[in-house]
Amino acid sequence: MRNIRLLLEYEGAAYHGWQRQKNALSIQEVLETALAKLTGEALRVHGSGRTDAGVHARGQVANFHTTSHIPLKAFYAGLNSLLPRDLAVLEAVEAPGDFHARKSARAKTYEYRILNRKESSPLNRRYAWLVRQTLNLEDMAQAAAMLLGEHDFSAFRASGGAPGHAVREVFNAAWQPEAEGHLRFSITATGFLRGMVRSLVGTMVEIGLGKRPPEDLAGLLKSGDRAGAGPTAPAQGLFLVEVLY
Repeated sequence: MRNIRLLLEYEGAAYHGWQRQKNALSIQEVLETALAKLTGEALRVHGSGRTDAGVHARGQVANFHTTSHIPLKAFYAGLNSLLPRDLAVLEAVEAPGDFHARKSARAKTYEYRILNRKESSPLNRRYAWLVRQTLNLEDMAQAAAMLLGEHDFSAFRASGGAPGHAVREVFNAAWQPEAEGHLRFSITATGFLRGMVRSLVGTMVEIGLGKRPPEDLAGLLKSGDRAGAGPTAPAQGLFLVEVLY
């Protein structure tokens, strides 16, 4: 039995997230369908995380076990010939038998992109949140710094998220200004709750708009009150960038 590890890139606009569902198209379903055609086996693919509907990935990791003797090069080329244009395999490698894309992960990095200007951008409408009012990036950066370390992120868990402990350790969290009004928020942590990054971004945008002070974020971490946090940012601005093992 071989354990194959894949590195994936996808645009999430057409999918209802990673996880296979009964009445909606998912990344997992499309990938498993392509693998069945390639290998003749009904295979289950494990992803490093369940990205939500509309969320993109530049570095999603997945693995599956197979008895197929297909060369690695064929997994890479064969899958890409069968997959739609918004989903691609960047790499296929042999992994140790006990490797699991989700359970073996030590940390993940997500990015969220905002276009902060009055004019909309047809070229970025599927990859960034358009915020027309001027944002105070200094206040947002001050709030992001409060995320470093180990915290209970219950206040930033989306409704319907899986129950369980909400403590995560954040290694990096920072806003970076880019050209022509583009802002990029990057966060690396041991793991993420459902909707966590988007809830954090929504709260920090309220801070950037002057609707609440930066220290509100620290207060929310202590309170665990989701009702007190800001709105959930739109899905199209979020990217899974890297999974660390």
